[in-house]
Amino acid sequence: MRKVKARTPVRSSPFKQLLSYARPYARLFSGIVVLVVIYNLTQVIQPYLVKIAIDRYLLVKNSMLAPLIQIGVMYLGITLIGLLANLYQTRAIAAAGQKIVRKIRIDLFTHIESLAMDYFETHDTGRLITNVASDTTRISQFFTQFLLSVIRDGLTIILVMGAMLLLNWKLGLLSALVIPIIIAISLVFRPRLHKIYNTTRSHQSRLIGFIAENLSGMRITQLFHQESRQLEALNQLNLPYQQANVNEFRWDVFFNRTLDLLGNLAVAFMAWAGGLAVFHHTIKIGVLYAFISYIQQFFEPINSLTQNWNTLQSSMISFERVSQVLATPRTLTDPEIPVPLENPEIFRQTQGAIDFECVSFGYTPEHLILKDLTMHIAPSEFIGIAGETGAGKSTLISLLARFYDVSSGSIRIDGIDIRTIRQKDLHRLVGVVQQDVTIYSGTIADNVRLVRDQISRQQIVSACELTGADAFIRRLRQGYDTRLTPNGSNLSAGQRQLLAFARIILFNPKILVLDEATANLDALSEAAVQEGLAEVAKNRTTIVIAHRLSTLRSADRIYLLDHGRIREQGTHEELIALKGLYHAMVLNSVVMPASQEAWRESAHTSKLSAT
Repeated sequence: MRKVKARTPVRSSPFKQLLSYARPYARLFSGIVVLVVIYNLTQVIQPYLVKIAIDRYLLVKNSMLAPLIQIGVMYLGITLIGLLANLYQTRAIAAAGQKIVRKIRIDLFTHIESLAMDYFETHDTGRLITNVASDTTRISQFFTQFLLSVIRDGLTIILVMGAMLLLNWKLGLLSALVIPIIIAISLVFRPRLHKIYNTTRSHQSRLIGFIAENLSGMRITQLFHQESRQLEALNQLNLPYQQANVNEFRWDVFFNRTLDLLGNLAVAFMAWAGGLAVFHHTIKIGVLYAFISYIQQFFEPINSLTQNWNTLQSSMISFERVSQVLATPRTLTDPEIPVPLENPEIFRQTQGAIDFECVSFGYTPEHLILKDLTMHIAPSEFIGIAGETGAGKSTLISLLARFYDVSSGSIRIDGIDIRTIRQKDLHRLVGVVQQDVTIYSGTIADNVRLVRDQISRQQIVSACELTGADAFIRRLRQGYDTRLTPNGSNLSAGQRQLLAFARIILFNPKILVLDEATANLDALSEAAVQEGLAEVAKNRTTIVIAHRLSTLRSADRIYLLDHGRIREQGTHEELIALKGLYHAMVLNSVVMPASQEAWRESAHTSKLSAT
């Protein structure tokens, strides 16, 4: 088999990655820049018009009213143009920002869905929730606040500085002396602020993860009266988050007020220097007014930029966290040239024979869960898997569904290595029903259909009748249109399990796997499900993992796993006659002990008791 190489993503800086998402909206941003130029020109022209009114018409003898009215009308018209330009640029940047963040959120969620199960076992769910919900929201602020500020305020600084140099180049150069001071202050604060923002986001992720975990486990919390202890644990996470937010606010205020002070000093210096120039008749009063207006306009965008610097820091940290997830390589990849099972004819020809060839697997090379396991299952066979907790039963099924790849050996379906099959096609072949059933918000019909619109209401009803779910659904006031809460908390565990069986029947896989799927059913419900599944399992390879050995009595063959190896195999009667581990398990009706020797001792004790 040709080995498929996983593509290693090329990492670039978070800032470049973020801007790459804006590239499809280049024309929209070009229009925004035009609106920003119009708005900024109106702001720069206004003080100049006042300067003309003062120097030409207010401080001269025999002043005329008509030119002043004309200047006033021009001032009003320019103000309205600037207002409209500002309105449309704000709306356009907000629309662009939300479109970009929607794309980032979709890419992030799609990538998370594509990751192998081992990723979710080693990463905090709370952090992933923060990435998808909170971090993407902060990223949107990069476009709606920071990027607009950079374009608008950066252009304002350039235009204002140009206007001051044109009016009086000496005073303009004096005003420019403040720029290196601002840069120096920013460089001093930047590392500290970045560290503070990162600390705050980390505390936030831990807090969200804790809350999500406890809301999903509220039944256990109340059952064992752990409310006060959980509240104490929440406080232990909430207090550092509170302190981090206070520290972030403190440093933000310190940074911004430092620049405010610098701006006020600059205005005072300009008033002093300009006043001396007016006193010595080197400039006119109108020029001094324009300069003071311009120096205020000069510091307004600087203050805006520095305040939005905090937004940049927060957005960059959020995008770094998001990009780390996006850069996580898929440990399970589809082959470059897959087996064409998307062809309906080829899919129908699949028989469902399964071969485990010398399969070994472990999360780490030092600790193997399955060891050199070989198992051959013929098409349409009913196979039972028994064994102690931790023997590797569920791991075996996870490998068959390719939630993980084998460490060595191979798994084949009809002689085809499952690593040469696209995961999408493999999961059409192998349908798994687990003990823990996931129920989504929506109606019962939606949960059985799982958003597959091509499935009719009659098909849903037929599947539920076959599994016995129809009986309890009919008793509900709204029947199949009854809305379920997240996780199906308004259904019993057994009812949720029956819906899972109906789902898999509609899915119609070639291979059916039940992983402790009847554990939550009472004896009556289990009997009804077994009767329905007997029909479903016809002409279908079926693998059942069960602690209730009664479920496995009719199996064509039972494999008994112990410490990742097959210890016994045969029919129920053959294994009973063997009087080994399976026999002891039947006699005791308990979970298998941790070793084969212990089981033999248990079997010996049981035989003595029976005698």
